[in-house]
Amino acid sequence: MGASLSLVPVLDYFARREFLAAGLRPGEVTLPHPDGGAGANCTVHYWAPPGEPRLPPLLLVHGFGPRATWQWRCQVGPLSRHFHVIVPDLLGFGGSTYPSEAPPPSEATQAAALAALLDALPGVEGRRVAVAGTSYGGFVTYWLARAVGPERVGPVVIASSDLLKTAADDRGFLKRAGDGWSGVEQVLLPAEPAAMRKLLEMASYRPPPAVMMPDFVLRDFIQKLFTENRERLIHLLKGITVGTDKFQVTPLPQEVLIIWGDHDQLFPVEKAFAVQRCLDGKASLEIVKKTGHAPQLEDPARFNKVMVDFLLAAQNPGPTVNRSSP
Repeated sequence: MGASLSLVPVLDYFARREFLAAGLRPGEVTLPHPDGGAGANCTVHYWAPPGEPRLPPLLLVHGFGPRATWQWRCQVGPLSRHFHVIVPDLLGFGGSTYPSEAPPPSEATQAAALAALLDALPGVEGRRVAVAGTSYGGFVTYWLARAVGPERVGPVVIASSDLLKTAADDRGFLKRAGDGWSGVEQVLLPAEPAAMRKLLEMASYRPPPAVMMPDFVLRDFIQKLFTENRERLIHLLKGITVGTDKFQVTPLPQEVLIIWGDHDQLFPVEKAFAVQRCLDGKASLEIVKKTGHAPQLEDPARFNKVMVDFLLAAQNPGPTVNRSSP
């Protein structure tokens, strides 16, 4: 009986229902591939309300993990009351594709595809768009904001995203994970239930109890989320340029909010303060207590309030308040 039970379609159903209830509908556009030659195209799948925006556009960029609908399911409803919410799949994730012969997309490539998507959507071309990214999506968000400038993108929200990540941080990650792991990808792209449990333990403040995650359930998640896409995900990992000379972090001209969980073991909270300092200390910083790597899921009410307050204040600027806490 256990072998035939799959929770993935159930979670898909409830996540899609949240998106549909918020007025978003799925769509896709075919665009010239940023790294391709003549005739090379990519397809970008996205969720957005139909028609031209009646509210300010807001782009939500997912991380290197489960589907975008899972990662933003607690945000689309509250945010859609104030914004025209657009949730794309990055190239190589979900329904978005790129040519098989192309190199793995870097953050710069992903950002260029998102810029092209915004230009292709009805009524969004030429408008200033707020952007929020979580984890790997924060890398892409930073690059997009820097590449196209404040006339096109801003304000900016970077959540749980270590823009300063280096090989030393990867070694620290493995040390926190404990013995038995030879590489970060063993945990981030789990192939066995033990690795999946470790990932949940490190990503969550309150991971699901073991009794709720028997091996057969974890194997199903691994099969649906990782095994079927393993080669593509490994290819995508090779495209990440954070921590190299190709990804230099400099202050952004846009208003920036950094959000971080205080118990994040993937990117420890002290990195939030390092990122803030690297952005000239001008970015607002909100530490969400009792959350891990996904504060938008573990404390969505707090996350949504902080984000909405920041974005609305950026549209109607008043006295600047820095929310940093030690």
